[in-house]
Amino acid sequence: MGIILIVEDDEAISDLIKLNLEMVGYKVRQVYDGKKALEIIKEEDFDLILLDVMLPIVDGYTIMENIHHLGIPVIFLTARDHLSDRVKGLKMGADDYIIKPFESIELLARVEAVLRRCTKKEELTFKNINIYLKERIVKKNDENIDLTLKEYELLILLVENKGIALSREKILRKIWGYDYIGETRTVDMHIQKLRKKLDLFEEITTVYKVGYRLEI
Repeated sequence: MGIILIVEDDEAISDLIKLNLEMVGYKVRQVYDGKKALEIIKEEDFDLILLDVMLPIVDGYTIMENIHHLGIPVIFLTARDHLSDRVKGLKMGADDYIIKPFESIELLARVEAVLRRCTKKEELTFKNINIYLKERIVKKNDENIDLTLKEYELLILLVENKGIALSREKILRKIWGYDYIGETRTVDMHIQKLRKKLDLFEEITTVYKVGYRLEI
C-alpha cells in the first residue's frame, strides 16, 4: 500500500481520514498548514496527497503550483463546490476533486482509483541521460552524475517540460518555492552548473528576455 500525505487544517477531519486510510492498509502522514506541507513534500516521498484548498499560510492552489513538477498525484479536498473552483483545480493538474462533506467509502474509492491510474513514474530519460526518481540518481552513459538537490529538481523540471520556454521567475517559484527571496541570477548559476555537469551546452538554450528551454 502507498504512503499518503493529508494536508488538512481541520484536525478532526484529518484524523477521520487518517483512520479510514489506515484501516485499509495505507501509511499516512498529516500536516495542518501549507508551509509545512511544502517542507515535508520536499523532504519525503509520497504516493498521493490529499490537499485541502483553504489552508493557513499557503493555500492549496499555491501548493499545487509548487509541486506539480514532482508528478505526485493530488486529490483536492474542499467545501467550495463552484464549478469554476473544480475546473481551476483540475486544470492545475489535480487528479480528482472531492467536495466536503463526503462519505469515507467515496474517499477510499477515489484514492484507490487515482493510485491505480497514476502509477508513479520511476524513471525519466533525455537522450543518454537517465533519471531514477525513486533512488534520486542521475546517470549519463551509465555513469553516475553528482547533482545537488536543486540541480536535480531543476533537471527534472526541464526534462518534464522539453521544448517549452520556462521563465526564470517560474523556475524560481517551482524549485525554490513561493517564499524564496533571491534574484533570478540564482537560476542562471544553476543552469550553468547543469550544462557543465551533464554536457548540455547545446541542449539547454537561453530564451532571450525569458529564461531557458530544453531542446527536443
